[in-house]
Amino acid sequence: MSVISLSELPLIHHETLDLLEWPRLCQHLSTFAATKRGTLVAQALQPPETQAASVSLLTQTQEADWLEQNNSGLNFGGIRDIGTAVERAYRQGLLGGEELLAIATTLNGARQLRRTIDAQPPEDLPVLQDLVADLRTHPELEQQIYHCIDDRGDVTDRASPKLGDIRDRLKSTRQDIQQRLQRILQRQSGAMQELLITQRGDRFVLPVKAPQKDAVPGIVHDASASGATLYVEPQSVVELGNRLRQLLRQEKTEEEIILRQLSDAVAEVYDDLSHLLAVVTELDLAHARARYSLWLEANPPRFVESQEQTTLRQLRHPLLVWQQRHEQGPEVVPINLLIRPELRVVAITGPNTGGKTVTLKTLGLAALMARVGLYVPAREPVEIPWFGQVLADIGDEQSIEQSLSTFSGHIRRIGRILAALSGGGGEVGDVGEVAMEEVSVLSPHPPTHPPTNALILLDEVGAGTDPTEGTALAIALLKHLADRAHLTMATTHYGELKALKYQDARFENASVEFDEATLSPTYRLLWGIPGRSNALAIARRLGLNAGVIDAAATLMATGSQDDVNQVIAGLEAQRRQQEARSQEAAELLAATEKLHREVQHKADMLRDREQELKLQQQAAVQQAIAEAKRDIAKVIRRLQQGDATAQDAQRATEAVDAIGQSRLPAAAPTPAKPGYRPAVGDRVRIPSLGQTAEVLTAPDDDHRITVRFGLMKTTVSLADIESLRGEKAEVPVKTKPADTVPAAQAAPPAPAIRTSRNTIDLRGMRVAESEAVLEEAIAKGSGALWIIHGHGTGKLKAGVHEYLKRHPQIQRFEPAAQADGGNGVTVAYL
Repeated sequence: MSVISLSELPLIHHETLDLLEWPRLCQHLSTFAATKRGTLVAQALQPPETQAASVSLLTQTQEADWLEQNNSGLNFGGIRDIGTAVERAYRQGLLGGEELLAIATTLNGARQLRRTIDAQPPEDLPVLQDLVADLRTHPELEQQIYHCIDDRGDVTDRASPKLGDIRDRLKSTRQDIQQRLQRILQRQSGAMQELLITQRGDRFVLPVKAPQKDAVPGIVHDASASGATLYVEPQSVVELGNRLRQLLRQEKTEEEIILRQLSDAVAEVYDDLSHLLAVVTELDLAHARARYSLWLEANPPRFVESQEQTTLRQLRHPLLVWQQRHEQGPEVVPINLLIRPELRVVAITGPNTGGKTVTLKTLGLAALMARVGLYVPAREPVEIPWFGQVLADIGDEQSIEQSLSTFSGHIRRIGRILAALSGGGGEVGDVGEVAMEEVSVLSPHPPTHPPTNALILLDEVGAGTDPTEGTALAIALLKHLADRAHLTMATTHYGELKALKYQDARFENASVEFDEATLSPTYRLLWGIPGRSNALAIARRLGLNAGVIDAAATLMATGSQDDVNQVIAGLEAQRRQQEARSQEAAELLAATEKLHREVQHKADMLRDREQELKLQQQAAVQQAIAEAKRDIAKVIRRLQQGDATAQDAQRATEAVDAIGQSRLPAAAPTPAKPGYRPAVGDRVRIPSLGQTAEVLTAPDDDHRITVRFGLMKTTVSLADIESLRGEKAEVPVKTKPADTVPAAQAAPPAPAIRTSRNTIDLRGMRVAESEAVLEEAIAKGSGALWIIHGHGTGKLKAGVHEYLKRHPQIQRFEPAAQADGGNGVTVAYL
């Protein structure tokens, strides 16, 4: 994301950001950044120049918000501000171990960020995934740095064989020095101030008492402050000390060679690292915007076109929200801004300290927040135009040094605003006078100019001079801005400005509410009704002399302003009545919605209870059927043993069928499509076999046809087939004899009973052999077939099951009951 410095902004834009306290908001945003570079960029954040850029930033924020709420957000662990180090390496500078280690951890951190984003569904993070698509993290460079640099930023012994050899010799030399010094300490302990070995620079020395220095011949490198102790390098270790110093120089030289190689490797990928740093910073800013927006409990804005209404309900000032939560400030009073598309100027009136200026700043900050991709602290939906320019004249620009009065300061700043609207930068010294001359010569019917997408905020417009001239100037200025700016909001105490609404449909009145009972403002913004300044009431509340206030009230009663104030007071009373009725209606609607939710909840509970009862009933039926089937199994075993008769099994089957028909819910039949008559060559479906077949013959007298599927031919009834579109074949109805048993009273099918005729033993056979036996048994059999394959290695059982799955005449198969062989026997139903 490109960052515009403050020095590059036109003067009026710079002034507006300061007047709206934008730097303070950026400071708050920076506290949610995770990296140092992200913090710095957030503190100097400037609005983009195009709506497309704002939409892209907003999409980034929304996707980072999705990650924050669904995937614990982005982890920026290991990311460091490596910009300076990379730039120095590119300019052939030598990087230190800590800088190289920071580059390695940044590469690893960027790779983890990319993995987190790429692991999400593409439809959820299209913009962020596109952002990291070209990110190159150079794992080979990272591994090279980790191989040569340890966690403290020091060059490792394994960085090069030569460095490892030098350090081995260093270690050996230090050990030799230590051993020799230890022997001297033991022999000359009486001459020592302390029994220890210390260093002065890179030389190992012993603390020798000054009077006994001759006991330890050598070089004196230092002395204590009192002179009582001399730090002597014994003569016997001087040569070793010199060798140690040489080895240290060789070590430093070799370390610099390694650092130079790594620095050159960094310089080779300068472009990739610069791009990586920019992408990581952009991700951090999106992450910070999302976290700050969540903290504000804000909602994403939608940029509306010029013919759409601006909707900002329950809009809160973000700096006041921060003050409330972090500095124990007062509760923030939200405002509602519902601005019709045809409006160009809104005049806000009302008492001082009532919140008029805060309203201007709140709207200005909301426009800037939406423009940089932040959510807006308002209730959904948040609909606001994209303002390419936000220009403000708020506060007092009085300056003794520049010989500027309050009025002159306002005029100069308004001049810069008009210059910016006309395309100038607003920085020329006399542009204020030139621009105001343009306003002063406005004709009563000025030419219509297409308004720019600018938001103009004017505080106390026309104030600081004679009220008559100030009013005329304010009216002319607002009419001028109505032709040239998308929206202007101005605060004023001039009563004449309140009448513009009734002369021009592009104007609207608003006011800040004043509670006359407590003589204090409520900070609520009211639309459509001009406000009163309530100067006397506020003066009374602030303790001004009562006699002065009474005299002022008497003087006001003699003028026409009192009649206007009475009219405004009446309108405010009507508004309060309407608000009370609206509140009652809202409460009634809320109660109705609550009742509806309760009724819906009870209906859902009844539906769930009904479903639960059905499930319980079906479970009970299934249990009863299972018990009946166990009885049938007992009967079948007795039949096999010769103790029972088929009539017993028949009676048991009838009992099971009776239970199923009386308790289990019947499945709704699929509606058939009659009228289809197959012809030779048609493709038909045989639902009972689950096959699609070709018709070979026309229907015979028994309404049967011959079909072929695969290599098999068979004859089926017209009732057993349907077309590929689900149409049932038309079967002529035969007249039944009078004594035919009705279908409902037909005897149920007899249960499958195992006999020697429907049992085959495949044990000892190979899979290929068993398939031939199975095919013959299936062709001859009907009902159920018991197949004994045993346990063994399981290959025969698997082969049998695979064959049964493929066979078109097998409806299903399952393991036999435990009494019939369990898993060693399979029962296949034809």
